[in-house]
Amino acid sequence: MSRTRRLREAVLVLLEEKGTANTVEVFDHLNERFRWGATMNQVGNILAKDPRFAKVGHQRGQFRGSVYTVCVWSLSTEPLIPTV
Repeated sequence: MSRTRRLREAVLVLLEEKGTANTVEVFDHLNERFRWGATMNQVGNILAKDPRFAKVGHQRGQFRGSVYTVCVWSLSTEPLIPTV
């Protein structure tokens, strides 16, 4: 998890500010924010495997010139269980 700590924190800040964002918006935000950026696979894994983020739906629309269905994400409402 340490390899993507800065990316995860940037996603957390984005979702705190916006409330919800789709995967493409998160991907674009990370690649504008950091010089090294992130791949779409990294973004998908960060969003799917971090318990702080929750999938709230799907959005179908035109992204990058083609029509895709992408997931919409927000902050999780479930309390986090601390690990010992």
